[in-house]
Amino acid sequence: MNTFILIHGSWHSSWNWHKVIPILEKSGNKVYAIDLPGMGRDKTPISEVKLHSTVQTVIELIDSIEGKVILVGHSKNGIIISQVAEHRPQKIEKLIYLAAYLIPNGKTQAEYSAMDVNGVLKPYVTRYPELNAHTLQPEIYKEGLYHDCDDSITELAKLLLSHEPIESAVTHLQLTDANFGSLRRFYIECTEDRAVTPFIQQKMYTETVCEKVYRMQTSHSPFFSKPQELCAIFEEIAAL
Repeated sequence: MNTFILIHGSWHSSWNWHKVIPILEKSGNKVYAIDLPGMGRDKTPISEVKLHSTVQTVIELIDSIEGKVILVGHSKNGIIISQVAEHRPQKIEKLIYLAAYLIPNGKTQAEYSAMDVNGVLKPYVTRYPELNAHTLQPEIYKEGLYHDCDDSITELAKLLLSHEPIESAVTHLQLTDANFGSLRRFYIECTEDRAVTPFIQQKMYTETVCEKVYRMQTSHSPFFSKPQELCAIFEEIAAL
């Protein structure tokens, strides 16, 4: 039995994984999908959310689980699984980056996002400096995140997406070869992604080499559009 911890991306929460969880569980896996601090049902004020506290939330979950886990990070929060891995390498079996930010030591997610000039989301991000947060305007949801998903997903997103903390995006990751660098990394590229484009995905997994790169012909949200295929990749990685 494998234990997966699924970490959602910007503006989202654990509902990302509602199609994936039953598929993985039916195969005998244990699955945890949590709302990161300030997101979804977590009521931490968004202005108080920091990279350190978010990482600590995931560490506490890992420490409560017997045995090793497979950490999956989507989109921006690839930075979370990387920083968690630095602190708990002995508890992590593998890292899976799903169209996710795979950032080297000393760099920030914001630096790599700035390089992704062809992504469609940036003009639709509304900033709230007083909250140290931003949000995504609903008119870009379908085109930017869910173009190959059922329209019902876009309608759900209009009700569920929330503010995203800024601090974690501009905090430099602190990673070492001895800890983070010792772990097995895998990347799943979404080749039709308009949010984190293939250009920046390829740049990241080329700079920080992964054991294997998988490719899915999907938008940024294969957990909605192709959950069976995504879970098959997760289970293949788990078996390697």
